[in-house]
Amino acid sequence: MPATGNHRRRKSSSLTRGFIAVSAGGAALALPVIGATTAFAAPAQSVAAVTKNVAPAAAPAKGIAAAKAAPTVYSVIAGDTLYKIAAGQSVTGGWQQLYQDNREVIGANPALIHPGMKLTIGAKAEAPAADPKPAASSAAPATTKPVTYTNDLDGWIKESLAVMAQHGIPGSYDGIHRNIIRESSGNPKAINNWDSNAAKGTPSKGLLQVIDPTFKAYHVSGTSMDIYDPVANITAACNYAAAKYGSIDNVFGAY
Repeated sequence: MPATGNHRRRKSSSLTRGFIAVSAGGAALALPVIGATTAFAAPAQSVAAVTKNVAPAAAPAKGIAAAKAAPTVYSVIAGDTLYKIAAGQSVTGGWQQLYQDNREVIGANPALIHPGMKLTIGAKAEAPAADPKPAASSAAPATTKPVTYTNDLDGWIKESLAVMAQHGIPGSYDGIHRNIIRESSGNPKAINNWDSNAAKGTPSKGLLQVIDPTFKAYHVSGTSMDIYDPVANITAACNYAAAKYGSIDNVFGAY
């Protein structure tokens, strides 16, 4: 029996030394093998190694692009016109786009801006998201009655103003009427055969006394190509006045 006891102590001692030797040698096993069918998994990869393999997140390019595209605010000063501001600020689309971007601030008449008014330069209105399933309406669509205009000076001015509104051209009834009376006394067939333009072979014609090159350059689509046509003549002249003076309302003499 003592021999058996000694044998057991030596076996236990050998197992202990084996455990220490394995541990000191840095082996992957956490415990000694107990039986042929029992094993332990290798330790998980270190946190530092895992972290090192993670790719850095990409920079938020969208946020940078949005910052670069941010609009600016311009404060109107005395003597400003939308045309002058658009040209000075290099607005893409000219004064018409500037007016569209600030229509809620300016109002119905692009010519009426005043010192201190704040205009947004470079604003881009976002289109509302389309409703994929619009609600069905049982009500019949309302019919729009076509607008008719009288064939006289009053009707010509009003029809021209409607066309101008569609194209963002500034001008008021009073401003147009005042200039027509001075230029042609309301005669759509008026022609000036004696001034410097006439001497150059391009006499002024129509209600607002426009020369042919100017009429062609500032003709507004949707109107007649006849320079003597009242609506076409008024609209082209107002388009020219907007580009040069900001609005026909700012014209009080030869232009």
